[in-house]
Amino acid sequence: MRTTNAPASRARRKARLELAKGFYGARSKLFRTATEAVDRAMRLATEHRKLKKRDYRQLWIARINAATRAEGISYSKFMAGLIKAGVTLNRKMLSEIAIADPQGFKAIVEIAKNA
Repeated sequence: MRTTNAPASRARRKARLELAKGFYGARSKLFRTATEAVDRAMRLATEHRKLKKRDYRQLWIARINAATRAEGISYSKFMAGLIKAGVTLNRKMLSEIAIADPQGFKAIVEIAKNA
């Protein structure tokens, strides 16, 4: 009698197709194309988790730059001034302050200008 390991291989296929749920057309139905699509998706998900951090930092810097230029100082001079003044606010918080509390941000810009 031939043994096939059917339960295990069926479970493997089912698990792989489950991961491909929501993919378009054959990518969610056929095992080989689903496997390729899932492998690619997993690889890109790993890469994009790293890129997300970069993208957010870029966004915060753009926001801070816009807010500082409105106050008549460049981003680089602003950041240099903060470092000299010993202000340890990170870029995420600076961008949030620039959006939510313009008066508070103006005060921080003054600290940076004076330093």
